[in-house]
Amino acid sequence: MTWDWDYAFDILPDLLSAFVRYTLVATVLGTLLGATLGLVFAVIRRLRVPVLAQLVGAFVEFVRSTPLLVQLFFLFYVLPLAGITLPALTTGVIGLGVHYACYYAEIYRAGIEGVPKGQWEASTALSLPPRYTWQHVVLPQAIRRVLPALGNNVISMFKETPFLALITVPEMVQQAQSIGGYSFRYVEPITLVGLIFLAASYPTAIALRRLEIRLGS
Repeated sequence: MTWDWDYAFDILPDLLSAFVRYTLVATVLGTLLGATLGLVFAVIRRLRVPVLAQLVGAFVEFVRSTPLLVQLFFLFYVLPLAGITLPALTTGVIGLGVHYACYYAEIYRAGIEGVPKGQWEASTALSLPPRYTWQHVVLPQAIRRVLPALGNNVISMFKETPFLALITVPEMVQQAQSIGGYSFRYVEPITLVGLIFLAASYPTAIALRRLEIRLGS
């Protein structure tokens, strides 16, 4: 099959629209949810809050031990049986966010444990409030240490957004399949999707690397 440039340019706006409206939105919102919830999980486990820390630990291990696709299917197809029905995109964001939150939690935990013990002792000696210690002493150092791993999770989530097509989210890959289905030409839409993923992922990786260097200096 030959490459048809006219056809490629005709379908490009539809693919970019699906990218902006669904793929990008799911990635950004999923990352915000995952990064925030993961930090909460990590702090709870670090503070060893009775019962709650054990429950969070069990939840984190459960989510990390089950596939993302199974979790998405559960949220979209099983929860409605209990009377909880959410829009497809909302379900996708929650699924991605909670799934990656459990990985973020372990990354944050590693960063927090990597903060020198002397920093904790100095904060105690200065009678700094716990909240101030976490916000201005511990977390800035911890996040700086694990920034590369956090960035990798952002890119991984971005590349896993095609799973959302299986819960009816018309994201970019789903749009490419639909275009190929009615035109019987898959080379152009699938190739363009790959190029869009590449064009979005590479600058993101470069930006995260520069941020890592800036924070490390």
